[in-house]
Amino acid sequence: MARTKPFKQLSQTEIERFLVAAEALTLSIIKPFISPHCDHYRTTRVLHEVPLKAAPEVTGR
Repeated sequence: MARTKPFKQLSQTEIERFLVAAEALTLSIIKPFISPHCDHYRTTRVLHEVPLKAAPEVTGR
């Protein structure tokens, strides 16, 4: 099996696709209107932080 050399960075097109996917993920996490006192709410807040922190690191914006 041949090894391929990985790309050093994402292309501009890949960055744009990443941002669109991150936005869709964020909206799917925050859209349900649930009580802030339940376990599901706290879990979705933790999940919501992940794309918010990852997007600037990946895209540089």
